[in-house]
Amino acid sequence: MATLSFLRNRYWVLRHGKSIPNEKGLVVSSMENGTLPEYGLASEGNSQAQMAGKLFHEELEANNIPVDNVRICYSPFSRTTQTAKVVASVLNLPFESPKCKVMEELRERFFGPTFELLSHDKYSEIWALDEKDPFMPPEGGESVADVVSRLATALAAIEAEFQGCTILVVSHGDPLQTLQTILHAANQHSKSNGDDLVASIKAITVPSILSQHRKYALLTGELQQIK
Repeated sequence: MATLSFLRNRYWVLRHGKSIPNEKGLVVSSMENGTLPEYGLASEGNSQAQMAGKLFHEELEANNIPVDNVRICYSPFSRTTQTAKVVASVLNLPFESPKCKVMEELRERFFGPTFELLSHDKYSEIWALDEKDPFMPPEGGESVADVVSRLATALAAIEAEFQGCTILVVSHGDPLQTLQTILHAANQHSKSNGDDLVASIKAITVPSILSQHRKYALLTGELQQIK
């Protein structure tokens, strides 16, 4: 049974473990750089992924969910792929199987060439812009609304493919805080309007909701059930 009334599946989200870019204090947000092996997990990130896998297993047991019911959907970046692989291994789920699905729509938010490979201290500039106007992208990058658009595509694909499953979404800070923002708001909307997933997300894609995405920020390796 889905926890959110308008969805066919239950969802947990996991931010990747601490990565080499996190350690170096770098913004690595393009597909080109993000998929390079040298921008994968740091050793602490591997430990965080192990701990997240164990915690997820405990939560599955507490909710009487068989591991066989789990599907892992993950971003193609090195740091997320490695995190998903560790969690799958902890759960004893075959990674090279239909139960683990790489989805390009779950990739990191692209912050644009002005920020790429520069200090992550720059994030505060982007988030200040998001708060002012979540439809305004950083130069050459993606706005919050752009990320919402591709996350809606990912959700629609997951919901079409799986039913009654427990979905673990392994992604990045900005996409996951945005995903939580839209799912909580869309759930409220669907309760009062009875709309489906796509209509509910479309209805809440407005500045007053999207500008709040930072309140769902996750730490590296943090696991969260979406209720």
